[in-house]
Amino acid sequence: MRDELVFYTNPMSRGRIVRWMLEETGVPYKTEIMTFGGTIKSPEYLAVNPMGKVPSIRHGKTVVTECAAICAYLADTFPEAGLAPKPDERGSYYRWMFFTAGPLEAAATNKALGFETPPDKARMAGYGCFSDVMKTLESAVSTTPYVAGNRFTAADVYVGSHIGWGLSIGTLEKRQAFVNYLGRITDRPAYKRATAIDDEAMKAAQ
Repeated sequence: MRDELVFYTNPMSRGRIVRWMLEETGVPYKTEIMTFGGTIKSPEYLAVNPMGKVPSIRHGKTVVTECAAICAYLADTFPEAGLAPKPDERGSYYRWMFFTAGPLEAAATNKALGFETPPDKARMAGYGCFSDVMKTLESAVSTTPYVAGNRFTAADVYVGSHIGWGLSIGTLEKRQAFVNYLGRITDRPAYKRATAIDDEAMKAAQ
């Protein structure tokens, strides 16, 4: 019997990334909706994630936080879903997943906050400058059909979610390569199921 998998989230959060990933795995899970300013800062939840943020998962006795880590964990834990390349083919998989968790996330956040790296300080920033990040991301989603090669993986869930958000709120440039890539990966039953579940949860919360 498999350990219980509990998903802590809020439909207006990065939890949507993990919801999509969970739906891709096809494994059963229990959802705990955390409320901002309420249960998300409760002692019970802080014992799971001391940051008081979502998403998090608890799988038996194992707790994982941070979206990229959760996606990688789920891909490894449920290999029957085929969401990770073979170990000797994971270079691009790890590369672009953690590029997104680091440089892309930082660059997009700074853009949303109206901050631009001064040219003479670019070497101090982990991502250099915004234009470098956009050029690199465009290359990542244009070289092969999927970001880690010729088949869909957990890296596409993570990278694609960030591209989708960035295009919708204007923190990423609307380049055709991004639009094309997003179209390829979101025309999936798991993505549509996850979106419908979270959209319904948003309505219920309101």
